[in-house]
Parts: sequence; structure tokens; C-alpha cells
Amino acid sequence: MSVTEIDLAPARGQSMPAVQEAEASAQTDQFITFKVGAEEYGVDIMEVREIKGWTQATRLPNAPTYVRGVINLRGTMVPIFDLRARFGGGETEVTKTHVVVIVRVKERVIGILVDAVSDILSIDRSTVQPVPEMDGAEDAKFLCGLVSIEDRMVALLTLDRMFSLDRVDQKSLSAAELQN
Repeated sequence: MSVTEIDLAPARGQSMPAVQEAEASAQTDQFITFKVGAEEYGVDIMEVREIKGWTQATRLPNAPTYVRGVINLRGTMVPIFDLRARFGGGETEVTKTHVVVIVRVKERVIGILVDAVSDILSIDRSTVQPVPEMDGAEDAKFLCGLVSIEDRMVALLTLDRMFSLDRVDQKSLSAAELQN
């Protein structure tokens, strides 16, 4: 199944009283989950702008291996980051089933290449477990928690830490931002 776009608006016809809805939203967060290899990750649904099928990105000179290049998204040059490569798993062999999750990180719009979108989860904040400290696990700083759902574990990403300008090679973003 190829995902070209997903509507992130709430389903019509599903409503709860205003007080109940406010209480529920104060205790739960929604996450879009996706696969990268055998691992499942989630990002806050409020950071996701759209999900689109893979289109070839234009490579940028001297960019890190995890930067696939840029795409033109309705007149905006969007840098595409290969999440598998970003986590040290090598460059993704892209197929028609791969998707790009377009997210807003602070004032920037970026795309992250993932294997497939899994689900939209409503997660009670009390079920989020802290990430255990591991020696030399620099990438663990990109996680804000872990959630066990049935027989699977979902690692929740903190995109502003992962893609902060002091972490991401300035050259790889500069070329894309100059074209905007």
C-alpha cells in the first residue's frame, strides 16, 4: 500500500462533552508511529504536517550520509533526512512503499524518510517510561520516552533535539534554506 497523503483531522462524528475532552487531552498525547527496520518510533502528531510517498530528492554536495537531499514541496525546499542512516543503520534502500513524514521542528519544515507509517496512537502520559541511561548512547538523547503497547515497544522521538541546528550539519541545511 502506498501512502500519498494522510488527513490528520479528527474523525467526524466522534465527539465527547467539552469537559471530558479537556480532561482526556490533558492526560493523553497523540503520536504518529512509523517503522524503521524492525523498530517502531513515534512523533507528536502536532509536529506532523503531512505524510507523502517517496519522491527522489536532489542530493546536496558535501551533505552527511543521512541527508538524502531536498524536495520541492509546493514551492518550499524541504531537506529529507534518512532516519535509518541518522541512527547508524546505513542508507535506506528506497522502494515504493517508503514514505516521507513532513514535520515542523521549531521554525523549520523537514522530511524524515521511514519504511512505513504504522498507526496513530493516543498515549496516556502515565504509561510513558523514561529512557534508561546507556553508556555511549548519544542517540538516546533523541528519545523522550518508551511505551509498551500490547506486544511491541514504541520509542518516542524528540525532534527538536534530533534536528537542532547545533546537531545537524549546518551546510546540509544552509543550501536548502537558501533556495526558499
